[in-house]
Amino acid sequence: MPINNVKLGKNTKIFHETLVNIYGCELGDNVTVGPFIEIQKGVKIGNNVKVQSHSFICEGVTIEDDCFIGHSVIFINDKYPKSVNADGTKQSDGDWKVIPTLIKKGASLGSGSIIMCGITIGENSVIGAGAVVTKDVPANTVVAGVPARLIRNL
Repeated sequence: MPINNVKLGKNTKIFHETLVNIYGCELGDNVTVGPFIEIQKGVKIGNNVKVQSHSFICEGVTIEDDCFIGHSVIFINDKYPKSVNADGTKQSDGDWKVIPTLIKKGASLGSGSIIMCGITIGENSVIGAGAVVTKDVPANTVVAGVPARLIRNL
């Protein structure tokens, strides 16, 4: 079973456990995780969060309570990823730095959105489907597009 060293809260449901890869993370109470998902070590997910299918939540991401993560949402934790070091040796964990990302309480991330590292998505904000979020999103706003830009205040 690909769920290893995970702290699970009460009433958390992971659908199709054989179709997920979840390890070294924390999931709060009443979290729902769909199939075809990877949640990496160090990720913290709060209470009452829904994570839809085909999403990738990488190390360095924190998702607060009451958030919605749509289908195929992708998080990024390195702005300049490399396979090898300058000397040609393969990179390992110690050769790069995780850049954290914070998703504040009540945010909703639309399907297919890509979330760049090092940003904060504000409380109750909405990220449009397919958006590429490259900078902080204020609370109570809707952003969409490539790159994501303010559409309106809520």
